[in-house]
This record gives sequence, C-alpha cells and structure tokens, in this order.
Amino acid sequence: MADRTKHVRVSGWLSAMRVFACMVCVACLPGCASQGGGHLSRPSAEALLEKAQNWQAQAIRGQSVRAQVDAWMHCAMSAHEAMAADKAATETAAGLLATQCSRAYFDLVAQGDPITVTLGKSYLGGFAIHVEFRGVPDSLGKSVYLEPADQVPMAALDGVRHQHTGFGVPLVAFALPCSDRPICRLYPPEGVFRPVTMWLEAPSGSGDHDDAPVLVLQNPVVEPEHVAGANHYELAEDVSAPFAQLRERTSLKRLAWWGMLGGAEMGKRSGLFLLDDYDPNKTPIIMIHGLAGSPVIWTQLSNAIMGDPELHRRYQIWHIVYQSNAPLLVERYRVRHYIDQAWAILDPDGRAPARQGVVLIGHSMGGVIARLLCAQSTPEVWNAAFSVPVESLHADANDLDALKNVFQFKPYPGVDEIIFMAAPQRGSPAAEGLLGRVVGLLAWHHIEELAGFARIAVQNPKAIQPAVLSLLQTGRITSITSLRPDEPVTLADEKLMPAAGVRYDTIAGVLPGVKPPGDGFVPLSSALLPGSTTTLIIRSDHKVPEKPEAIADTLKILREHDKPHDVASSATP
Repeated sequence: MADRTKHVRVSGWLSAMRVFACMVCVACLPGCASQGGGHLSRPSAEALLEKAQNWQAQAIRGQSVRAQVDAWMHCAMSAHEAMAADKAATETAAGLLATQCSRAYFDLVAQGDPITVTLGKSYLGGFAIHVEFRGVPDSLGKSVYLEPADQVPMAALDGVRHQHTGFGVPLVAFALPCSDRPICRLYPPEGVFRPVTMWLEAPSGSGDHDDAPVLVLQNPVVEPEHVAGANHYELAEDVSAPFAQLRERTSLKRLAWWGMLGGAEMGKRSGLFLLDDYDPNKTPIIMIHGLAGSPVIWTQLSNAIMGDPELHRRYQIWHIVYQSNAPLLVERYRVRHYIDQAWAILDPDGRAPARQGVVLIGHSMGGVIARLLCAQSTPEVWNAAFSVPVESLHADANDLDALKNVFQFKPYPGVDEIIFMAAPQRGSPAAEGLLGRVVGLLAWHHIEELAGFARIAVQNPKAIQPAVLSLLQTGRITSITSLRPDEPVTLADEKLMPAAGVRYDTIAGVLPGVKPPGDGFVPLSSALLPGSTTTLIIRSDHKVPEKPEAIADTLKILREHDKPHDVASSATP
C-alpha cells in the first residue's frame, strides 16, 4: 500500500512537471517551436499577427518611452514572424504591420536625429539589439549613421525622388570616408552615402545574441527581396535620398570658379570619385565637367540614371573632378591620370569586364577633353607648338617626359561611346572677352604642369613657335586661351577625332536671338561634330546637362549602348 501511494505521488509530481514545462514552452513559443524534436507546433501566422496587433496597441498606450520601445520591438518581431503566412491576406497585413512597427521603433529611439549603430551588438532606446548587415557595402565600414530617407529634402535634386514602396523602412546610411585602404581615395571626401532598408526580426536562437532583437540593414540595390517562409517581399527603396545628402554637403560648386582661377583647394579635391560602389561587371559612365564647373552639373542626370532600375543594374557612375585652369592638352593629361589611378586601385590586373564598353559624358570643355582622350595625337599638334622634334630639345629629363605625355598620346583603351554636351569642339568666341583675359592673367601662376614647359622655353627659345612663345612669355596660356578659336594648338587638336570604333553623340543648346546661333557660350557651329551617331539640338542655355530633353536623350543612348547604330539627328526649335 505504501509503495502504491509513493508511486501515485511520483506520477503526480512528474505530471505537474510536464505541465510546468509546457507552460514555460508556451511562454517562449517561438524559440520552442524552432527546436528540433519539440512536440509543440508553431503558432499560426494569424495568431502571431494578432499578437503583433496587441503589442501595437500596448505601444500606443505606453506609459513610458522605454515601455513603448519594448512594445514596438515586440510588435515588429511578431509581425515579421507572421509574414511566413500561407494566406495572402495575412501575408500582406503582416508585412505592412512589421514595416509600421519597425518605423515607429526607429522614430522613437531616434527622436528626430540621426542614430549611430555598429555591426554586432548595439544599444538603442535602452535595449540591446544585434545589428546585422545584409549586402551592405564595405564602403560604409562597420559603424553607420542612419536617417529616414523620407526626411531628406529633395531640393538639390529639383524635387525628383526615385523610390518605390515595399517591405521595410528606407534609410540613408552615412559613414565618413575610410583611410585604411587604397580604394578609400576614390570615395568622396564628404562621406559615403548609401540606401539601406531596415526592419526588426526575432532572434534566431543561436549565437551569442540569441536574446537580442535583430535590427536588419539590407542593401535594396543588390538584394531587393526579403524571404519569409515561402513568401517573397520586395523591399522598399529610396535611391535618391543618399545622393541628395551627398549633394547637400558638397562645396564643389563654390570651389569650381576658384579652381579655374588656380585656387589650390580644387586641385586638392581633384580625382576620380565613385558615386556607387565599384562593380567589376558594370559598365562605367565617366562624367567630365566643364570650365569652372564641377560634378554638380551632373546632379539631375546622375539621379535619373540611378533611378532607372535597368540602367542602374548595367552602369556605375564615376565623376571626374579637375582644376579647370590649364590648357586643353594639360587637362587631358590630368584626367587620363585620374582614370589610370582609379583602374590601378580597382582592377590592378586589368581583367575586369568593366574596362570594356566605357561611356564618357563631357560637358563644355569636358566634352573636348573626352574627345581628346579617345584620339591619337599627330605631328601637327606637336608642330603647332614646337619647330624641332622632341629629341632636339635640351632640358631636364623629367620636364621632357612630362612634355611628351601632354603632346603625344593614344586613344584611351576601353572607351566605345562618348556623349558630348554643349562642347566647344572648335573653340568659343567667349574666351576672347574680358572674362577670358582676366582669368588668363590670374590662372597662369598656378599651373604646375606649365612650369616645366616654361623652363624648356627658356632653354630652347628658338625651338618654340613664336605665337606659343609669346603666350608663355606673357603668362597667358590657360584653359581660357586654349578655347580661343585662333589659338595655334587648338587649331591643330580640333582636327583630332575619336578613334575608329568609338561612337559619339552630340547634344547642343540654342537660345532665341543669340548670334551666332548657340547657347550663349558655345556657337552651334562649334558644338556640332560631323559623324555623330545621334545629334540633338534643344532650346537651352549652356547648362545643357540639366535640361529634361538632354537627360531623356542620354538615357535613351545608354539603353541602346552596345547596339549597332546609324547616324541620325533631330532638333528642337
């Protein structure tokens, strides 16, 4: 009898323990359901959605910020779990609620300011979280500032925002440029700005952060979907906000005029800069600004390319910054050097597919530089400046090497299309005006590359053509003088055309009443280039790249890149 009583007590105790274990497991249902061998089933998506809605109501009623943060986190995590639903209605509702709760959580912890998170364990709103990067580029490093994309003003982009709705919260991730790798030199000094999409997930139950909610930052450009169960969710995305942030922070527009006058700051800022992260399989579009210009002129066009999903998948945008105070051939040498430096960092073996099919887009003097980059120099160019061959000059070896690099060149490899915008291929009468003379006097003293040329002229005065020697002696060889239609070297280099196999397209502006017809700076007769694959004339001042017609035509050219073309032209009165 005693043994039987003891057996009953033990059985009752075991039953009680099983009940207690079940209660504990129910309390931590998501974790228990994920354990192998468990006998409890996962809650239905509908139950998880209801749980998330209850957390949402609790967050709204929260008596303290800490309680609200906790409730919004649980709302987002429960709704995310419900996104694996079999029923379409539940799937849609769960995705929307997960996004709403993730956004409410972010807004509450941010309090209207950017927040900083670090890959791995972080603390936000008084709670530990685990930050996970998915497809986020190395250019951002491991610590980023985050700001909602919809809070970034679009004034710098003329109000044009390229975005689409979907799952998650579109953010701008910002990081200061790095300095520990060669590629860091190719990031804008203003910082690195990239689109990311954010949401919260429940911890996976494995690893050292199994109790901390997971804050996911995913790159919507390279990983545009999120998978929950069998369901695929397209991510919300805003590709314009990061570019607008960069554009707002740059001082290039102010520096550009000083750069033309020889200001040192523009020279320090010069180089090739990546607007996107480098992709060895995407075609580079290299944009070259004009006289007294900067990449700011490419703002609307760059935004349009990045906002077109097809073009953004195919192309990567590179901006050239150069000090526009030197003669054309010197500027060509500078830009070539910047491109060479970039390739040495990005593709030292020279095997990347990105090296082929490169597109150059040049505005104003940048268009002339683009043409010269794709041309073969001729003896006529050398003879326009010198009366003897280079071998007959007596000078320092370094000065002679620099001189040969400027006057003797080959087409840049890999380029197969150029788009000219308002480019003075045969010079500009405006360069002969008062502004041209003033700039010539100011800029001459700051052109480092011409110092060697001047030393050669002193040592070999009879070897320099009289017209060029006169310009050297009076200190008038600048970017402005090289745009004068009668400048000797310009008369020679304007005959240099892009090499065989390089297509080129022309977009020119014309204003009513301007004589001779043109955009007020470049005559139409100088902007139009025979042999162009396409020619478009629009009603515009010299800021052709900013005009909607020019942008639309450029996008069309880029879409048809790599296709065979016949020469065509069109004009807008």
